[in-house]
Amino acid sequence: MDFTAGKLSNEHKEQLRCASESADPLTVSALQISPKSPRSPKSPKSPKSPRSPGDRHSKHGSDRGSSLKHKKSSHSPRDGRPKKGGCGGKGTWGGLMDTDDVHAIDPNDPNYTSSEDTERTSTKDMVAAFEEYKKKAIILVEEYFQNDDITSTANELRELGMSCYDFYFIKKLVSMAMDRHDKEKEMAAVLLSALYAEVIKPQQVYKGFSKLLESADDFIVDIPDAIDILALFIARAVVDDILPPAFLAKANSSLPKDSKGIEVIKRAEKSYLSAPLHAEIIERRWGGSKNKTVEDVKDKINNLLIEYVVSGEKNEACRCINNLNMRFFHHEIVKRAIIMAMEKQQAESRLLDLLKKTTEEGLINSSQLSKGFNRIIDNIDDLSLDIPNARMIFQSIISKGASEGWLCISSLKSLSTQLEKQEIDEKLVKEFKLKAQSMIKEYFLSGDIEEVSRILESENSSCLAELNAIFVKKLITLAMDRKNREKEMASVLLSSVCFPADDVVNGFVMLIEAADDTALDIPIVVEDLAMFLARAEVDEVLTPQHMEEIGSQFFEPNSIGNKVVLMAKSLLKGRLSGERILRCWGGGGSSTNGWAIDDVKDKIRKLLEEFESGGDAKEAYRCIKDLGMPFFHHEVVKKSLVIIIEKKSERLWGFLKECFSMGLITMYQMTKGFARVAESLDDLALDVPDAEKQFKVYVERAEAEGWLDSTFSFNRLGHNSMENGFC
Repeated sequence: MDFTAGKLSNEHKEQLRCASESADPLTVSALQISPKSPRSPKSPKSPKSPRSPGDRHSKHGSDRGSSLKHKKSSHSPRDGRPKKGGCGGKGTWGGLMDTDDVHAIDPNDPNYTSSEDTERTSTKDMVAAFEEYKKKAIILVEEYFQNDDITSTANELRELGMSCYDFYFIKKLVSMAMDRHDKEKEMAAVLLSALYAEVIKPQQVYKGFSKLLESADDFIVDIPDAIDILALFIARAVVDDILPPAFLAKANSSLPKDSKGIEVIKRAEKSYLSAPLHAEIIERRWGGSKNKTVEDVKDKINNLLIEYVVSGEKNEACRCINNLNMRFFHHEIVKRAIIMAMEKQQAESRLLDLLKKTTEEGLINSSQLSKGFNRIIDNIDDLSLDIPNARMIFQSIISKGASEGWLCISSLKSLSTQLEKQEIDEKLVKEFKLKAQSMIKEYFLSGDIEEVSRILESENSSCLAELNAIFVKKLITLAMDRKNREKEMASVLLSSVCFPADDVVNGFVMLIEAADDTALDIPIVVEDLAMFLARAEVDEVLTPQHMEEIGSQFFEPNSIGNKVVLMAKSLLKGRLSGERILRCWGGGGSSTNGWAIDDVKDKIRKLLEEFESGGDAKEAYRCIKDLGMPFFHHEVVKKSLVIIIEKKSERLWGFLKECFSMGLITMYQMTKGFARVAESLDDLALDVPDAEKQFKVYVERAEAEGWLDSTFSFNRLGHNSMENGFC
């Protein structure tokens, strides 16, 4: 085994040094020649005695003598190491005791390998190179914040020639911007977007943000709002398409549970990326694009496409698209390029080549491409008024894109379905509108939901989506011009007719599009529409995803659609929002004045007690349905669990299982019910000492049954992770 200094780590060296210092002096002296040896007179002279040049080069063997004389020899200018390249001469530790880096590896050593010098030199060079890179990266960031010159910064970063360390540049840029003003934060975000793929590889960007999350605990010491700022940087990176959305989930699984990085990820997901119109909001958070309006961007897109058709310069067109720095709005480029190709068929080939190039190079991603095509599918009939044979031309463009491999047909809506939807006889539509109006007015007088459902089935026997959407629009429009009683009745009817969610979404879109005209008669149209939209989500007629879908069609900041969706989201965020929205018009889930929440709780308690004591299951299911409050079914879950824990009732557990399997209680309501029980465990433990132990068992059983979603996690300290729960 080679014990030369070149192969020992600093830790091993330290251990050997400590071992030598703590060695038994008797053991060491045993290696020396006794003073009584006959050779002791030949011991070297005192250092003060004159020495010949020949004596200076004598071997260690001539230095043998007393212990004292051996120590005196250490004052010699010689370093005292053995000249041999191995482990030292007789009576010495040799290379084993060498702890500094001055002693070089001897190529004549029988244990020497050629890789030793290379490894040692390579490691030192890498460390030195990384330290040098760190210093230059800090200088680059400081200079960029002063001059705001992206091109110069990009060139200097390239000249460093150490792309394997670019993750550190990402980390340093963001961490330095976090402690500065919004101007520097926006500059950092713009620079990251500009350098992505062109200068810094995607893997380095991914690694850089991973390092930032790992350092979140350190950032918060100096930057109190570090969690929010870093979350916004990550959300901005996702919006700018320099981080994949999957980054959040992967990073979440790799970080320790008590890490501040987990909080950053949750903040990015819930506060930023899940918000309506999140792309525009995030883009403008630090003042970015504040001078850009949607119309300005559309004009720029139109101009660059016109210039490209004339010049044919693909690279210049790609540069202009990149300089827009609005990746989330690239679907507008796709839409306008295709419409221009349909209008000017002589330019079709050139425009499709541009779409092909931008798609293959990743400048326009597949989701933006599909969104652009789908927007045209939605408006193909309007285009047909201005462009003869628009449908046939568009179908030809889709076929060309698919055959060339840059367009995925499976990601597009069905053009034939759109045709069927739009070719409904206009006379039929007019007749249905008149009948719907008469039907709704009669319902406001009688409150007979079953009669309305029967007439709807007869009038729309084919279940045409457009007629369903027209009915939704007509119902809410008539209700908005009446009193709270009719508004409440309209919401109840909407949750009772069981239209497909997409038809309800289309109905709300039609309502919002006509809101400008409606506002002439109903000044508070925005508030009313927002409340109807929020109520539809509370009644589980729509889901949060449908809300996002509606919002995506009205992205202009000052549009009525944008205001309606934002207000609806705001109403839904409040604590106990379900109860407040339910009672906003004085109702409680029925066409009558409704029940008070305490009355509903009492009814639920009684029906569960009756069932638990031997009542009929079908009757219990019917009673729950008759409550007409699907958003309040978590109360059924909570009270059932309390009885189960108190009485260990398997009958009620089976009841919950059946309610879940038949869709009477949704996963969201089931999860919310378990969360409420977790919050009240301390009170429950006063009556049932082992309540917590039992509850853990039932949580495991519920997870095995698939009742709980990923938002629920029970632990004794925090109880659960559900938000905005009921008390």
